[in-house]
Amino acid sequence: MVSIQELLQEEGEETQGASDTQVKGLIPVHEATPANLIVLPLEQAVPFPGLVMPIQLQTDLARSIVAKAEADGGYLALFARRHVMKEGAKPGKKDRLDPNKIFDVGVVVKVLQKIKLPNGEEAAMLQGIRRIKRTRVIRRKPFLIVRVKDLHDIPSSTDRAKAQFRNLQHLMEKVIKASPHLEEDFLAAALNVHFPGQLADYIAAYVLRDHSLKQKVLEALDIEKRLDLVVEALTKEATILELGKKIQDEIRAKVEKAQKEYFLREQIRIIRRELGEEVDSKEAEIRRLSKQIEAAGLPEEALAKAREELERLRVTPVESPEHAVLSNHLDWILALPWNKKSEDRRNIRGAAKVLDEDHFGLKQVKERILEFLAVHKLREGSSGTILCLSGPPGVGKTSLGRSIARAMGRKFWRFSLGGMRDEAEIKGHRRTYVGAMPGRILQGLKQCDVQNPVIMLDEVDKLGNDFRGDPSSALLEVLDPEQNHAFLDHYLDLPFDLSKVFFIATANVLMNIPAPLRDRMEIIEIPGYLTNEKVAIAREHLLPKQRSAHGLGVRDLSLSARVLQSIVLHWTREAGVRTLEKCIARICRKRALAIVRRRKINSAAISVTELPKFLGPMRYSGSGERKVRVSGICQGLAWTPVGGEVLFIETTWWKGKGEVRLTGQVGEVMKESVSIAMDYLKSRAELFGLDLENIGKHDLHIHFPAGAVPKDGPSAGITVASALLSLFLGKRCPKDLAMTGELTVVGEVLPIGGVREKVLAARREKIRRIILPAENRSDVEEIDKELLGTMDFHYVDTYEEVWKVLSF
Repeated sequence: MVSIQELLQEEGEETQGASDTQVKGLIPVHEATPANLIVLPLEQAVPFPGLVMPIQLQTDLARSIVAKAEADGGYLALFARRHVMKEGAKPGKKDRLDPNKIFDVGVVVKVLQKIKLPNGEEAAMLQGIRRIKRTRVIRRKPFLIVRVKDLHDIPSSTDRAKAQFRNLQHLMEKVIKASPHLEEDFLAAALNVHFPGQLADYIAAYVLRDHSLKQKVLEALDIEKRLDLVVEALTKEATILELGKKIQDEIRAKVEKAQKEYFLREQIRIIRRELGEEVDSKEAEIRRLSKQIEAAGLPEEALAKAREELERLRVTPVESPEHAVLSNHLDWILALPWNKKSEDRRNIRGAAKVLDEDHFGLKQVKERILEFLAVHKLREGSSGTILCLSGPPGVGKTSLGRSIARAMGRKFWRFSLGGMRDEAEIKGHRRTYVGAMPGRILQGLKQCDVQNPVIMLDEVDKLGNDFRGDPSSALLEVLDPEQNHAFLDHYLDLPFDLSKVFFIATANVLMNIPAPLRDRMEIIEIPGYLTNEKVAIAREHLLPKQRSAHGLGVRDLSLSARVLQSIVLHWTREAGVRTLEKCIARICRKRALAIVRRRKINSAAISVTELPKFLGPMRYSGSGERKVRVSGICQGLAWTPVGGEVLFIETTWWKGKGEVRLTGQVGEVMKESVSIAMDYLKSRAELFGLDLENIGKHDLHIHFPAGAVPKDGPSAGITVASALLSLFLGKRCPKDLAMTGELTVVGEVLPIGGVREKVLAARREKIRRIILPAENRSDVEEIDKELLGTMDFHYVDTYEEVWKVLSF
């Protein structure tokens, strides 16, 4: 076997001795150690001087390292790994010999003896001598040999160090008494250590669990700093042990209390049985139900049914499955509010104030609610109402339902219908099925515990149907004022009066609601908001709400009307205010982070120029004006589920065979509108001055941007005709003019829907003139005049009138 000195002589290295006062066990000794040492990396432990450490030699490399050390005087350098290996995992040989994988500070040890374990493996008893620091890697193969220098403790005789030493002894005594895995002998050994640095090492080695913290203690040469590290860690450990003991005592007390109560109840039961006073559980249940039935004030039919079910329950054995079915059915009959009602708010002014506080605008909806309250005040016992709030997402339909309930002084319950396909969700399951329950309507009434709550049927336009039934058909009975006074749930099997319930349905697209169901509801359309309305909503509702949600005050964040308007125009494009609220929330989050980091901000107000820092780059230019203005392009108006949009229709042509190509995901109805527009223009070629022979020698391409959005409907008829006429005549359509209307093959202009949304979209894009069908004049008259501004409307009955407005 080659010695370390021989290995180093091959590399031209010299060896030197080192001596210092060291400890053996806990007794200071003087012992010189070599400066060049073989490294034995520790996989999961951190070495400390002054302690005897047993090390298992599980690998051939470890056994070879210890054997080499014994042959050269028995000295080794122990260094902990930077990353603790998982239990059972073994590093490769390259990792064991890699100096970058171990810490720079370790301990020089001496091999005392090797031991054979019962399982056949070997272990070595190592005596820690002193702290060392690796200064240079001498050799990597076949063993890792490094040059080290001794590290010396920095003594401290301050009063603080003495106090920390005594505190450490006290904490150690406290931890050992509270810890089940540390014995009293350990405490005796710790109390016999009279050197503060040695006591800190002793505790760190045997008590602390954190690998990195142990290494920090090893590297702390300043005795006072070392004591601080161990005291802090030991304080946390003592706190955790105290909490664990407290939890264990509480659990033991609960178990003992439960056992005590069980024995006492058993004794009481036996005593009552001996005295003849014990009451059978079934008989007690019968008595309870009988009292509840008589006190519930049930209607005549429900009372007779409940008494009948009670008699059946009396003769049904408890062991029978029918017993649980009868008991649950009776519990549901008694739980429903057959004659409980909440008092409605009679103060019309107070209700109007509540509605105004919660929502901005929406005059038509608020007026309808106040009308209902007025009728109910004049005529007691008036039947319930079924409203359907229709509008794009984010305009406040669902939150408006809560406000209506608050304004009326009623309880509120929301029921989401989106994606529902099972009819039993509405009308319940029959009792013959296992786990049968009433439908969601009766469940909501039980939860509200009154006969006249406000029930919101959310997303009624998203109902589905499959083999389990059609929920929309089941809703017909619920929402029909002529039938719902005797609503029959399959589980309850008794008529229940729903006529006092105020039903509010919400929908995004009315056409998706089945016609019979739509006919039973009073439709109130909630249109999209204008820019000034969104700014007012943000200032009065959204900003205070988000400031409160993020823990901010007015002094921390303020957004002016100009800033809010910029957010609406350049970072959102929606009919409602949902995206606007997300933008405000994002600003609040960033301001909260800035406050936490800097603790101080220069100004609560955010300027328009600072918005990109909070919201990122501007998403929209704020104007729909096209950069390219050539003949063949015409502005139309379209309705979408999220509000109105300005739709540009583009046309171009080239010499060909008279073929027509359509792009932009157009539907069948829109394709027919294009055919009608082409045929109409050809039939009036002389009127418009068109050269049919020239048109027939060209291919046409008609495009409806944006190409990824599906489009359909007849309302683009006059717009398509105007774009084609502009192309054929080579004249541009006015850029301040937009139009919408259905065109017939003989040139009539028919009415269309979604007028308010389309007009508001034109107003948002700063379009001054709009062409509408004459029959839609009443729709424009219903729009508030302040929303229209200075817009001019041209009402037409035929396309010839459209042509005159175009002035081609």
